[in-house]
Amino acid sequence: MHVGLCMFATDYAIRIDELARAAEERGFESLFVPEHTHIPTSRRTPFPGGGQLPKEYSHTFDPFVSLMAAAAVTKRLKVGTGICLVIERDTITMAKEVASLDALSGGRFLFGIGAGWNAEEMENHGTVFKTRYRFDPIWAWPKPAQKPNPPVLLGGESGHTLQRVVDFCEGWFPRGRAGDVILSGLKDLQARAARAGRDMKTISVSVFGAKPDEQTLSRATRAPASPGRFSGCPQTAAR
Repeated sequence: MHVGLCMFATDYAIRIDELARAAEERGFESLFVPEHTHIPTSRRTPFPGGGQLPKEYSHTFDPFVSLMAAAAVTKRLKVGTGICLVIERDTITMAKEVASLDALSGGRFLFGIGAGWNAEEMENHGTVFKTRYRFDPIWAWPKPAQKPNPPVLLGGESGHTLQRVVDFCEGWFPRGRAGDVILSGLKDLQARAARAGRDMKTISVSVFGAKPDEQTLSRATRAPASPGRFSGCPQTAAR
């Protein structure tokens, strides 16, 4: 099992290059950052965590810029998005950012993706869940260092998410606050993979925002199907 860190890289938090150095020195496997381009002042969409939306959600740096800063000062630390809101990004530009970061980091990028939860935020980008578009064949370089692509980790806990993991992705990326849903989801994921003829060894399981305590980690590692990566907040995990 690998243990990493996750944090909101903001204009008032520890600099991410400093955190990255500290994480690598202490043997952490990875560092993940979330994404919000902005936060609309409307609170029509309630915060999934309940209560008021925390301040950090409206103060995040761009994840690809942040992770490049982290990768530039480290040698082994994996860097990842947790998660990249792909529905809010231009597809071609995003592909360029993913390939560039993976190439410049020497193949250390983990591409955590999801649709997000804030409908108003998506609307500001002109996208609301169902939007798709197509384009003709194109040329684009650089290519990512990892072949054929950096691992794509899909966030979410629904059955629909699990099926998409089996069909399209290299990993499942549930949220730590999902609790027991993760353990039941692991069994469901195994069953779906078996029906699709896919070896579970080709599907990683990474828990994002896991509660960084020994009891949580111990319970998960004793489960019949255990997650392979935990990312917890640095305030308590870096100890």
